[in-house]
Amino acid sequence: MIKVCYIISGDLWAGAEVMAYHLLQGLKAYPDLELFSILLNRGRLSEEIERLGISCYILDETKLSFLQILLEIRKILKKRPPNIIHSHRYKENILAYLASKTKKGIKLVGTQHGMPERYRGKRSLRNHLISNFNFFLLSRCFQNVVAVSNDIQETLVNQYRFSFRNKLKVIHNGINIPENILTRKIKDAFVIGSSGRIFPVKDYPLMVEVAREVLKTTNSVQFELAGDGPELNKVQTMIQRYGLGEKIVLRGFVKDMGTFYQGLDLYLNTSVHEGIPISVLEAMAHGVPVIAPRVGGLSEIVADGIDGYLLEGRNPKDFAEKCIQLYGDETLRKHMGIAARKKVAEEFSVDRMAEQYFRLYRNCFN
Repeated sequence: MIKVCYIISGDLWAGAEVMAYHLLQGLKAYPDLELFSILLNRGRLSEEIERLGISCYILDETKLSFLQILLEIRKILKKRPPNIIHSHRYKENILAYLASKTKKGIKLVGTQHGMPERYRGKRSLRNHLISNFNFFLLSRCFQNVVAVSNDIQETLVNQYRFSFRNKLKVIHNGINIPENILTRKIKDAFVIGSSGRIFPVKDYPLMVEVAREVLKTTNSVQFELAGDGPELNKVQTMIQRYGLGEKIVLRGFVKDMGTFYQGLDLYLNTSVHEGIPISVLEAMAHGVPVIAPRVGGLSEIVADGIDGYLLEGRNPKDFAEKCIQLYGDETLRKHMGIAARKKVAEEFSVDRMAEQYFRLYRNCFN
């Protein structure tokens, strides 16, 4: 029996949290594993984990200092010593390393979901130091580090001096594949959508620019954005300035994302960088073709011209051209949607991801 403790923030319901939930869901099927989690926030992730029947300890980081959280984690691990601590994100990786000293022989596994976000502004000195310390610990003190994309693996090797490739493994994120895809109802408008944190790295202002270009050609397209974040006001201001309030719908937080994807004809990603974005996988699993920039791990998901389009550069006219092409070619759009769903089902399922992590855990002791 391998006992695995997960340390996760749980402050959001975003890519890392959704991936962690899917992983725990998939690993629950393995009788050789005993799973429990430590979260730094109560929220949807804690609710979903508890719904799986997996023990979940909540240490509220809004009320406890870093030292207090560390001491509480050590208490938990003394009562319930794991064989492996699997952590996600910087703070959690540092906590995992320091807490592992409570008992000899604990193996450390970390998943790197993305790289430091530097778009539109420099990181503070504090964030820079934390980031560098995190990568130092991962490269020197963790038994295994998982990069969710080949692009992240290469960045860790080339920029952060991860010299031990045998401990650095790529495991793509996986999602649940919806069993039944309903035929889209006839709508007044063709819908192009996107979802995610409204953060600078997602560059949703580019989505507004793309919408502006598309709507110069046709008035029968509607854009929808699901999510919330610090750049929401900036996006709203752009929409108002261009007079697109009736054509771009900001849906805010959407709990039932399946229904959201089911209402789309086309998915648009505008990120400056990505690992393996859950939102893109979910859209494709619902049979929706994707238009995205050729950055990060997106080229590991989308095959240009087969299940979507990948674009060089960030010219909104180029994105708009592809949007208009798929808007006007229903046959091509359907073929791409079928190919997208098939791709995700074969290569990015929860079962496939869980099986690879299970083998990784076992190999920690070989």
